[in-house]
Amino acid sequence: MQEQHPGSEAAMQEQLRDIERGRLRALVDGDVALARTLHADDFQLVTPIGSLLSREEYLGAIAAGHMRYLSWEPGEIAVRVHGDAAVLRYQAQLEIHFAGQAVPRSRYWHIDSYERRAGRWQAVWSQATAIR
Repeated sequence: MQEQHPGSEAAMQEQLRDIERGRLRALVDGDVALARTLHADDFQLVTPIGSLLSREEYLGAIAAGHMRYLSWEPGEIAVRVHGDAAVLRYQAQLEIHFAGQAVPRSRYWHIDSYERRAGRWQAVWSQATAIR
């Protein structure tokens, strides 16, 4: 096992937080081209209502305007890194229009798993759970 230098884990965690914040900004901005690079080809999202969406279904819905994030404000992002895999967990406030319907601003838990592939981190799985 390769020894890590002090501070390198903290730097990796901060890098992943920055990547996640950039992913969220891309989704809110509707920047599907950027979002595509941040989501792995085999990405899957489990929505708060229990639907499973592939990367193409998810980003396609955003590109078509069926899903439009108005805001996505993450709180503190906890990060655990294990080699080329990482898990991020945080609460966020979201406001979204879905299929023409406004979904009121609400709080959600988010858990995202990332993998480092070909030297770059990409989201592989994502799950959101509504906080009642």
